[in-house]
Amino acid sequence: MSETKRRAARRAVEYVEDGMVLGLGTGSTTRYAVEEIGRLVKEGYRLVGVPTSLETERQARSLGIPISTLEEVKHLDLTIDGADEVDPKFQLIKGLGGALLREKIVAYHSRQEIIIVDSSKIVEKLGVRTPLPVEVTPFSHGRTMEAMEGLGCTAALRGGATPFVTDNGNYIYDCKFSGIDNARRLETELDSIPGVVESGLFLGLASRVVIGTEEGVEVRERRDQDC
Repeated sequence: MSETKRRAARRAVEYVEDGMVLGLGTGSTTRYAVEEIGRLVKEGYRLVGVPTSLETERQARSLGIPISTLEEVKHLDLTIDGADEVDPKFQLIKGLGGALLREKIVAYHSRQEIIIVDSSKIVEKLGVRTPLPVEVTPFSHGRTMEAMEGLGCTAALRGGATPFVTDNGNYIYDCKFSGIDNARRLETELDSIPGVVESGLFLGLASRVVIGTEEGVEVRERRDQDC
């Protein structure tokens, strides 16, 4: 499985051009892409990275990739990130790595976003295989959970008695649905709950999906009607 992820990462980094400002995603697959970007920097590429987590920032610095922030750069040319699920409409579930809020902010401000996955992450319907991560404020998070479960899921606090804490100081609930029929409606409903910071639904953000398989790499381009 690691080799299929590496194949996808290498292919995605082929879209990186000298002088670009890059969003650097978080997760096991994206680590391979950051390694490849570090190699380009060593070869003389003038690249700047905006990391989506403290973990990615540490890796990028160790590889000599110049680091910046969204406040310091005028634009992001390209973001490379992973996903936990990808459906035929290029809708994503992200956040099992715990960095969904920063990942979504960086994706929103990117001219294009390439998602790298192995074939196990391709699904016909979101939410069937994996839960939907939702980042919430610690204050009264139990009541926030109750409101989320009112939307038809079973919500489990990540970490349980010792909650996982995001880089932003928040908690994550993993919300298990039997399947998500209308992702945009669910995103709106979650956003309307006080205490919800952001959900792991990434809609209309991915411009290209690079899929690593045992046979090679498949690249899918989003069309306007896929949004």
